[in-house]
Amino acid sequence: MGQSQSYDLLIKNGHVIDPKNNLDAIMDVAVRDGKIIEVSKSINKPATKTIDATGLYLTPGLIDIHGHHFFGTKSNAYLSNSYTALPPDGFTLRSGVTAVVDAGGAGWRNFDDFRNQTIANSKTKVFAFLNIVGSGMSGGAIEQNLADMDGKLTAMVAKQNKDRVVGIKLAHYMGHDWTPALKAAEAGRLADIPVMVDFGGADPPLSMDTLLNIVLRPGDILTHCFGHVNGREPLVQNGKVQPFAFKAQQRGIILDVGHGGGSFVYAQATAALSQGLKPNTISTDLHTGSMNAGMKDMDMVMTKLLNLGMDFKEIITASTWKPAQVIHKTELGHLSVGAAADIALLKIEKGNYGFYDVQGKRMTGDKKIVCEMTLLDGAIVWDLNALSYKD
Repeated sequence: MGQSQSYDLLIKNGHVIDPKNNLDAIMDVAVRDGKIIEVSKSINKPATKTIDATGLYLTPGLIDIHGHHFFGTKSNAYLSNSYTALPPDGFTLRSGVTAVVDAGGAGWRNFDDFRNQTIANSKTKVFAFLNIVGSGMSGGAIEQNLADMDGKLTAMVAKQNKDRVVGIKLAHYMGHDWTPALKAAEAGRLADIPVMVDFGGADPPLSMDTLLNIVLRPGDILTHCFGHVNGREPLVQNGKVQPFAFKAQQRGIILDVGHGGGSFVYAQATAALSQGLKPNTISTDLHTGSMNAGMKDMDMVMTKLLNLGMDFKEIITASTWKPAQVIHKTELGHLSVGAAADIALLKIEKGNYGFYDVQGKRMTGDKKIVCEMTLLDGAIVWDLNALSYKD
């Protein structure tokens, strides 16, 4: 680039953490035409706008691979075209999240509605895990209908929409029956995409060892990994991580947080982290219930893990580059030259804070992650403290 050609935006003095490129240092980042143009120790070229990020962490835009964004106007539809789901842009960008995956709101029957309503009308980069239930995550008896679980039709629609469908979702089935898991696995295999499983509810419970180490393939995802719900063996039993959990992660099963309104228990997370079982990906399970309860947003989920002892760089990896790899969207989640300028500026505030889990247990911490600014394709879409404005 010629010396005379200016940048659109220059962010100086931020602590860059870019796991893909193994960057962990104070650096400058330059943006032009929505792309990362330069990342180096010191950039002294002209820019239309310069932002001083001293004291802030500069990371790739966060990727939340478990949210619920099939927002619509149907009543009694749970998370499929309903009021309980949330339109992405109002609840993502303010937390540094620039890409989301809707986790099963739509099935093959109504994916076109989701695509036309949500994907087409969002700045946030929106992808989907397609529900193995053809009618999607509509709740109640609809999600128990084995006749509406068709691996071939689900895979067909996934392949027809491979730019946006990044996986298959199984959730909420209550029967003592492997059919839903096998149908989801079939769809994932036919479409060559991962399966995300929200498992539990069977009486008696189905074997988690069988699910994780026989039914699922490496690269498939167990969400709600720190949950303790009825009808599902927990990963931690009597304070000890169960051997099948270590075995599963070692063979390539992805453990995803999926905090939600009922799936993050401190006792599970604390024991797992202390014994070396760490989540591969961090996600919210965002919907109206979880955001107004203990989950709050992506930054709060990351904050809880930070206060439970997870390393900050590991947290960033599990919120950026790793989820990009899991959903096979490796153009995202990093700050490589030429990549889209999706950027989060984060601050770790120090103080006395309180947090609670889904069982109502309170914990305290001295650190809190706050998103100061978010860039999406080079545009500033969130600026908490007017860092991009002049006095």
